[in-house]
Amino acid sequence: MIVSLHVATGGAAGALLRSRPLALLLGPALHLAGDQVPHEDIPDRSFEIGSGLVALGLLAARRGPFDPAVLGGAAAAMPDLEHVVPWLRPHGEKLFHRGVGRHGVGVTARTQLLLAGATVGWLLARRG
Repeated sequence: MIVSLHVATGGAAGALLRSRPLALLLGPALHLAGDQVPHEDIPDRSFEIGSGLVALGLLAARRGPFDPAVLGGAAAAMPDLEHVVPWLRPHGEKLFHRGVGRHGVGVTARTQLLLAGATVGWLLARRG
């Protein structure tokens, strides 16, 4: 899944749970579940990172940095850091993305962006 959709799904879970600890614990599991859905990726890594950061930044600005939706969004997106931060991969192996993920077919990148935007919009409209 694209980063902004990971942020959105983690954010939605955090908002619905209304619990910081649960949002933080559930985020990585939501990430892994999302990656199991057949999907396209966005080939532009800077757009991918930027859109996720914008989504998370908007949530933090509206709801506060320690709101469960913000923490859930961050926790759900966090596993993707191992794609761009080499020291998160001991011995060159990825922890969260070892042979998982179904890329190239399924939910289009465009659909994922629309879902992420709609979900983040819903979270911005609701206050924590």
